Amino acid sequence: MQTRDNSGFSLIELMIVLAIIGILAAVAMPNYNDYITRSKITEAVASLSDARVRMEQFFQDNRFYNTDGTAATACAATVTVANTANFTFACAAANNGQTYIWTATGTGSMSGFTYTINQTNARTSTIAAPSTWPAATANCWITTKGGGC
Repeated sequence: MQTRDNSGFSLIELMIVLAIIGILAAVAMPNYNDYITRSKITEAVASLSDARVRMEQFFQDNRFYNTDGTAATACAATVTVANTANFTFACAAANNGQTYIWTATGTGSMSGFTYTINQTNARTSTIAAPSTWPAATANCWITTKGGGC
């Protein structure tokens, strides 16, 4: 009589593999989502840094940050930052064109994130609901979930 060899996986072996995959996914997905959020923050801080440099160049040529050095609150028309998929950008001038503040406001999955920079290079961050990161306000650009700048 011939014996028959069973080949393949048993149900127990298959369940163990699925459990291991589930555990790995439970650890990996939050870290991956955090990584994606941090990469989107780069859009805001890089654009704000670039806008600040261009505002300083404009100031060197004109001695004011707005279009004409009057009480107008619009920043120099030649210094613009295009909105991205994750942030909208706005600039406001004050003190007869001697000060300004650029603001990046999160949209979509970045809602709740706000970053600013002004003429003295003072940087601020505000993270509020509905962001998945903990609420925070800081006098720097928060780039990590733990509140690190």
